[in-house]
Amino acid sequence: MSHPEPGRTLLRGDGSVIVPACVAGEVLRSLVRDLTARVRADGGEVAPTVREVLYALHTAAQHAELFDSVTAPFDSSDTGTPPAPSGTVSVTEAAALMGCTPRYVRTLIAAGHLPAERVGVRVWALDPTALDHYRHHRGDTAA
Repeated sequence: MSHPEPGRTLLRGDGSVIVPACVAGEVLRSLVRDLTARVRADGGEVAPTVREVLYALHTAAQHAELFDSVTAPFDSSDTGTPPAPSGTVSVTEAAALMGCTPRYVRTLIAAGHLPAERVGVRVWALDPTALDHYRHHRGDTAA
């Protein structure tokens, strides 16, 4: 019996890749970290298609967290940072989704434009619904 080439089972015929929900959060954090560094270095903006991928990864990670919270009541992660409450978005994730810097997101939080909950000394958790509302309605004058 031959075994498929590593990663082959995650590759679709059209060349797209399936990201299992159980690793979506880790992939998202890696992408956000690298994109944030790139945006800071060259002042560029994250392409809309990349933002869509980040949002899909975030949604998949939320589903995995929900599943894990039901099946494994104890968190064994050792990341060194306080975990954001399930179903929330970090400042860095919000920045990547919005195509801006984490500093700008913190400015929006401080100004009261984005509701957020402090979950650590320097860690904020944003409600994804409020973030989506801000992203899609920030230019509206009648709100």
